[in-house]
Amino acid sequence: MNPLSSTHAAPYTPAARQAGASQGAVLLLGSSLTVMGAVMIAPILPKLAAEFVPADPRLAALVPLVATGPALAIALCAPLAGWLADRVGRKMLLLLATLAYGLVGAAPAWLDNLTAILVCRLALGAAEACVMTCCTTLIGDYWRGEQRVRYVNRQVVTIGVVGTVFFVLGGAAGEHSWRYPFYLYLLPILLVPAIAIVLWEPLRDGQPAEPGDGGTPLSGGQLAQTLTVGYVLICIGMISSFVAPVQMPQLMVDIGQRSSTMIGAVAGAGLLSTLAGSIAWPWLRAALGRRFVNVVLLALLATGLILLARAHTVPAIVAAVVIHGFGGGMLVPNAILPLMSRLSLAMRGRGLGGFTAALYLGQFASPLVVLACAQTFGGLRAAVIAIACGTAVTALLWLLPALRSRGDD
Repeated sequence: MNPLSSTHAAPYTPAARQAGASQGAVLLLGSSLTVMGAVMIAPILPKLAAEFVPADPRLAALVPLVATGPALAIALCAPLAGWLADRVGRKMLLLLATLAYGLVGAAPAWLDNLTAILVCRLALGAAEACVMTCCTTLIGDYWRGEQRVRYVNRQVVTIGVVGTVFFVLGGAAGEHSWRYPFYLYLLPILLVPAIAIVLWEPLRDGQPAEPGDGGTPLSGGQLAQTLTVGYVLICIGMISSFVAPVQMPQLMVDIGQRSSTMIGAVAGAGLLSTLAGSIAWPWLRAALGRRFVNVVLLALLATGLILLARAHTVPAIVAAVVIHGFGGGMLVPNAILPLMSRLSLAMRGRGLGGFTAALYLGQFASPLVVLACAQTFGGLRAAVIAIACGTAVTALLWLLPALRSRGDD
């Protein structure tokens, strides 16, 4: 049996305080702030362009960065956020970052300069990096074993649900003015008192400094290997996961379907499938083992992309995004769980900060990888197939070690 396994774990001596539903609610809502950063603004990008580009056409290149810039800022700032979480404490950093999130998030509503708006969006990404890293780290600090598994999965599901709600709210607010969606960023400030009252700081609460589930602390080489595998998996997985939702609208247009309602309906089917994958993940993990689930989810991502590239009807595209989304919904919880279990309390912030950076780096890089593949292989459909093949190869590389470790997850 693998001594590092988290399922057959040594008994854990509980900390002086026990987390419950109140702490879970605060951390799940805090985690959802990262998805709010992008989805509320996407519907108003055309209005933003109409406001600023006619006066200076050179600003056209900045408009997409208003939506994607925060993801790049998260990727760049998350390692620093993890270091700060271990250095100054998770709770204080989370409280300050949530307050900053609300202020810099809403600031563009009062600005009349696109460059200044972009700077605020990058600052928002830095705040998001701190919020996401602290929330994820605290989930690892507060819970162990199957409780941790449940909260990791609830985190992913909550992000998906909140993202759907605020996509609708952002679009509705943007019907009147491009400024209105930015006011919604003030809502998370309401979380600040709850963070101050409900949460506590594990680093200063007498909680053991070693992994709660893994028994023996990981050595430097073991830790580096565990982190590298987790970071590579999430980065490659996110590149593949974002191909379908980002490129699907153009493929719909290519087959003559230009209805925004129809494109939105297909995107909604993909989102529901992603949520279904997240909900099904605990049962699949229990039945197959975590390592083999990696093979399954990568295979589903690859299959969905191949079907998407070959689809020439709306039903075929729906089938492709549903298969693809189901695999994508299992990616984050399955990749993050071993890192939570095998990082000590003193290093968990840095380790999960690196994970957050890899996740958003993959998200930001996905359209760039598609563009590079399209130029190399001759078109969008060829690019999607190329990425599908790379994802399938990754699944095959995972297959042999997964088979060797069956029963050891």
